[in-house]
Amino acid sequence: MLDRVYANYTYRPSELPHHYGPNVHLLADPVLLTMLAKLCRPTTVQPEVTTLIRDIYETLVRVVISNELPRRDAEMRTRMFAATPLGVWSGSILDPETKVVTVNIARAGMQPSQVAFETLTRLVNPDAVRQDHIYMSRVTSDSHQVVGVNVSGDKIGGDVSNAIVLFPDPMGATGGSIVRAASMYKDIGGAPPAKMISMHLIVTPEYLKRLQRDCPEMQVYAVRLDRGLSPPEVMACELGERWDEERGLNERQYIVPGAGGLGEILNNSYV
Repeated sequence: MLDRVYANYTYRPSELPHHYGPNVHLLADPVLLTMLAKLCRPTTVQPEVTTLIRDIYETLVRVVISNELPRRDAEMRTRMFAATPLGVWSGSILDPETKVVTVNIARAGMQPSQVAFETLTRLVNPDAVRQDHIYMSRVTSDSHQVVGVNVSGDKIGGDVSNAIVLFPDPMGATGGSIVRAASMYKDIGGAPPAKMISMHLIVTPEYLKRLQRDCPEMQVYAVRLDRGLSPPEVMACELGERWDEERGLNERQYIVPGAGGLGEILNNSYV
């Protein structure tokens, strides 16, 4: 018999209240925030950096999968079926035929995307999961302002018709990289993706403003929002209540308080 409790259950992650719109999910998770605080310390170096990012993204990926992937009813015999015909569990599980593409935006996105790929291939049909690669870097002016994104190459394995496309990129700073990557998938041909989801350790108010303008369909998940350069009276307000006055980027467009350049830190390559 179908157990109605497991057929109709709902799942919602714990999120902070904010005024950034329904597509923004700022997680209220003390374990993730603790690990992220350790990651951001200047004394945290390799190999602990890699371990912390893997641990954080393993949880973040599971939250996103649980909240965003479709489910379907299933009926499965357990080991007890050999003893009784009642040894059958029925309920709602992830739809194993869901198509998912996870996008590695190199450099900082390499490990998060690999974590997403490995997790998904364990939970749904691995033949329906794909990992793509885009090689990007910031383009800066003489005054160190980010003026664009340079795409030096990509390995995109086909269209994304009706697929869920994930962008697991640690830092949501200016939004340039995510907007550019999303545009590549919008222009790829075929039916549009079912969803596009970005997954970050830290985002800024400026990043969310950019996505609201240029990629409003993107679902955004983040462990933390940093607005450390906002005036004190703004810091005392709810998140996004005075959005136009919030600031999280310094003059070189690095996040404050932030974590520094994770692409450099992850690879021990400071170029």
